[in-house]
Amino acid sequence: MFQYYFMLGLRSLRRNPALTALMVLTLAIGVAASVSTLTILHVMSGDPIPHKSDRLFVPVMDVGQIEDYNPAEEPNDIQMTYTDARNLLKSGLGERRTAIYGLSSAVEPARKDIGVFSAQGLAATRDFFAMFDAPFLRGQPWSEADDASGANVVVLGQAMAEKLFGAADPVGQRVTMMGGSFQVVGVLEKWVPIPRYYRLIGSQGAFGTEDEYMIPFQSAINGKNQNSGSTSCSGNTGAGYQAFLDSECTWIQFWFEAKSSLDRSAIQGYMDGYVAEQRKLGRIKRPVPAKLYDVMEWMQLNKVIGNDSKLSAWLAFAFLLLCLVNAIGLLLAKFSVRAPEVGIRRALGASRREIFQQFLIETAVVGLAGGLLGLLLAFGALALIAMQSKQMAIVAHMDWVMLAFTFVLSVAAAMLAGLLPTWRACQVTPALQLKSQ
Repeated sequence: MFQYYFMLGLRSLRRNPALTALMVLTLAIGVAASVSTLTILHVMSGDPIPHKSDRLFVPVMDVGQIEDYNPAEEPNDIQMTYTDARNLLKSGLGERRTAIYGLSSAVEPARKDIGVFSAQGLAATRDFFAMFDAPFLRGQPWSEADDASGANVVVLGQAMAEKLFGAADPVGQRVTMMGGSFQVVGVLEKWVPIPRYYRLIGSQGAFGTEDEYMIPFQSAINGKNQNSGSTSCSGNTGAGYQAFLDSECTWIQFWFEAKSSLDRSAIQGYMDGYVAEQRKLGRIKRPVPAKLYDVMEWMQLNKVIGNDSKLSAWLAFAFLLLCLVNAIGLLLAKFSVRAPEVGIRRALGASRREIFQQFLIETAVVGLAGGLLGLLLAFGALALIAMQSKQMAIVAHMDWVMLAFTFVLSVAAAMLAGLLPTWRACQVTPALQLKSQ
């Protein structure tokens, strides 16, 4: 019977074509508005590295001045000092460790057709690539010896490699940047995790474009390269780069990778001991314990999804609800003119349940049609949103989950809107309809 009622539903689309088109359009607009907004929210809030997000941890210590301490307030400073980063890198804790900070430098291409340009990159340790599953197109990460010595080596992003060397293999070539010559050891494929969870605090933020280059952490320190991003200083920093390194300025983001999520307690225990030791040395003065955040907790702490995004989603669903109210009125009008048909079917023996099934399936067919049109409108809306900025272009795309959700939402919304009109259609009295014919 389902197939028969479904075919009847397809035929019913041709009845009152103007009314049917208005219903489909009303539903499609509501679905498109809610789906496009929810798609962006879904992309922004998704787990960027699901197979290991529960074993990647960010340690946070409060190194602020005791004079400014307020126990009722959460610390705003969630980055790390150079002293703490260096100590934790040497700790051997976890399976991998990396310290990260942002760089901005002038690049001097060997090609005569390209002038000097500014590029954004990262200073990190070798473990960065394996920790965050950064995919290599050519070459490989620098060696542990390069990490230790701070060698002038660089891993390029795909876009920058193509800009500097075209289609040629750049591995082994040299790039002049930051006042020195760096040997290319590898090229990453286009890699833009959504969001950029490994460096949420920085000039590009959570939804920036791909990093153009990466050099060893120690190379950046040896070259006295300043942080391109957020830096917070507590107390007197002194003069000169070394004084800055020795100060309590926080500007580095640090990550541990554990072998399993069960190792979290071991890392937490180590951090508790480390904070206690530094407090004895007089460095850490505030009575605040060390904290660990896994990937999803870190995203929540940094408010990757702002209140504006959540409010937009609620408003989109409120608009969908308004469209459903209009759809209910249109369905009532559509089904009311079919009262004689219902009366004849009831007189021939059809039960109210069968009438209910038939009309509800017909509303589902309307929902499918609305879903198809709504999907096209949603793609158009996402395309318009993507044109607003590079950041929006990264998040404004639909995956298979949202594609399936579009049809589920449209059919469910249509059937919800059709409950009252369908129930009213079932209340038709056969005798009254037969007398009126």
